Amino acid sequence: MIEINELLKGARVLLVEDEALVAMLVEDMLADQGCSVVATGARLDEALGHANDLTLEFDVALLDLNLAGESTFAVASALVERNIPFAFSTGYGVSGLPPEWRDRPTLQKPFTGGDMARVLTQALGLTEPPRI
Repeated sequence: MIEINELLKGARVLLVEDEALVAMLVEDMLADQGCSVVATGARLDEALGHANDLTLEFDVALLDLNLAGESTFAVASALVERNIPFAFSTGYGVSGLPPEWRDRPTLQKPFTGGDMARVLTQALGLTEPPRI
């Protein structure tokens, strides 16, 4: 059976998180899964800039739902326009999302590295190959 970290190995991630300690922890978790963080956004304008930067190449984004009181739905919309998969990260879970965003993978805080890997795998549409 393939471990989730093998499915994510080499994935380039845009991390949007306003809490510095949480961002460092998530970066470590991503590194443990074989991912690399290509950019981090701690403010809405910074995150939106990364999401719209066509020269910044990333495979998936992990978006904290709330950056210093501002929602990241504008960032999510920019990623949808670019057809880049993403997952929300929030203490409120899926119930904290408006109906139009509830179909997106959502990582409930607090989370483990395994939880994060499963949600990113889901966002990327990666699945484990069938066992023979």
